[in-house]
Amino acid sequence: MRTVAVVGASLAGLSAARSLRKQGYDGRLVVIGDELHRPYDRPPLSKEFLAGTIGEADLALEAEGEDLGAEWLLGTRATGLDRTDRAVRLADGREVRADGIVIATGAAARTLPGSEGLAGVHTLRTLDDARALRDELARGGRLVVIGGGFVGAEVASTAYALGLDVTVVEAAPTPLAGPLGETMGAVVSALHADHGVRLLCGVGVKGLSGERQVDAVLLEDGRSIPADIVVVGVGAQPCVEWLEGSGVVVDNGVKCGADGRTSLAGVVAVGDCANWYDPRTGTHRRVEHWTGARERPDAAVATLLSGGATEPGVPRPPYFWSDQYGVKIQFAGHAAGADSVTIEAGTADDRDVLAVYRRAGQPVAVLGMNQPRLFTRWRKQLAS
Repeated sequence: MRTVAVVGASLAGLSAARSLRKQGYDGRLVVIGDELHRPYDRPPLSKEFLAGTIGEADLALEAEGEDLGAEWLLGTRATGLDRTDRAVRLADGREVRADGIVIATGAAARTLPGSEGLAGVHTLRTLDDARALRDELARGGRLVVIGGGFVGAEVASTAYALGLDVTVVEAAPTPLAGPLGETMGAVVSALHADHGVRLLCGVGVKGLSGERQVDAVLLEDGRSIPADIVVVGVGAQPCVEWLEGSGVVVDNGVKCGADGRTSLAGVVAVGDCANWYDPRTGTHRRVEHWTGARERPDAAVATLLSGGATEPGVPRPPYFWSDQYGVKIQFAGHAAGADSVTIEAGTADDRDVLAVYRRAGQPVAVLGMNQPRLFTRWRKQLAS
């Protein structure tokens, strides 16, 4: 294998590039990224960076003096993959021919139809997104967050600390019910009310009002919520449209085996765009978390370099964390497979709790709120 192209220059792509060198690959390495920025850390964008407590230099993922011997093609988007010529086509007209390809193109924030061109409306996925939102939050005013997921909740928490008037609108009856289940989703989302942030659940958004600048969020039940700033946090969609016609099977992202292998020989996928097979649950799922982007490239690269001869292992259970209103929230495993959830330590009323999810009596997930030691102990059990 003389040339490997890593398509995507965020954490998953950087981790793949590092893994290639660590596993002995010494050939040509090309890293392609649609942003102009070198790899940076995304989790702080909705927290410390948005609050202004850290700067852009603090987001850098590359160590000082780190040299992977790679060619960095930044600020150019992949537009196609030619499986005959083994070439990645770029938006600027160039092509990168490669023997091995790592797909790490991530996911893009979903937008609200009709909000295009309206000032004061933001999504938060990239550094440029965070810059623009930070500047607006610094001016204060009324913020409405559409979507009560983790990114939306973190933005609400940060904006509350900055002194803004904050409302969170969530279409589902219970925020975070998808990743955490209804019981614990209600406990975690109660942090908003604990701090005087309005949480409106079970109502969808009809649209936005305003001529050039947003001035209100219009709800489907007829209410109108005044807004100077709106953040749309309604999830993300995998960036895989460029793979159309390539022979790579796409199904809610790039469909992969338990080691990142795709339907096309010599091509693996990692990060938010990769829909990996999980032997623990017998299903495919995309893991949009920092740890997945950091850990799973090792297995995918081993598969790529061995030509698929390695035996796929069992990926570690998904793990993610969130910081909201001074509370550290940690979660590992799959809540969807649980038939019970029990509080093992602390109390839900105090928001200082450790909850264990079980299926047929066996732990399948664990949630901690300000319980880092107990959480770590339980997380290790899930992975064993």
